[in-house]
Amino acid sequence: MDNTRGSGESLLFLTDAHLRRGIEAMFFAYRGFTADPDRILADHGYGRAHHRAVHFINRTPGTTVNNLLAILGVTKQSLNRVLRTLIEDGLVESRVGRRDKRERHLFLTDKGAALESELSEAQRARMRAAFRDAGPQAVAGFRAVLEAMMDPEQKHQFDAVQEVSE
Repeated sequence: MDNTRGSGESLLFLTDAHLRRGIEAMFFAYRGFTADPDRILADHGYGRAHHRAVHFINRTPGTTVNNLLAILGVTKQSLNRVLRTLIEDGLVESRVGRRDKRERHLFLTDKGAALESELSEAQRARMRAAFRDAGPQAVAGFRAVLEAMMDPEQKHQFDAVQEVSE
């Protein structure tokens, strides 16, 4: 595998300048990645926390509030505010658990699924274009870098979400 790109410098020896450039690239890429959904969310009066909740409820239908808390890494109070809005607006349905009545299982309504689809399609289009431009080796390297940056618990949660959808 070729560890060079453009400048011919070996990526096996990374200086602080290389690392700063990577950090800055992540900041600007994240701004681009979230720009389209942010515009859609603003039209509905929602923010990124609503997007993340809708995304993971869609990926793991029936997930519990506690599981969603663990995935998102937010406080219960913060998540409750977001869920209350999504439920009141008819995007999310909360159902009492069959085995444990204290549990609340979350599902997107048709309206919630439509919003999630609009948001994720905007991001898929951006990623699809970037992946196509970068090529398969770069895509594999990108995924490897992202996964290597995850803490073990985050990696476990990431793997669990992937298993649900496969």
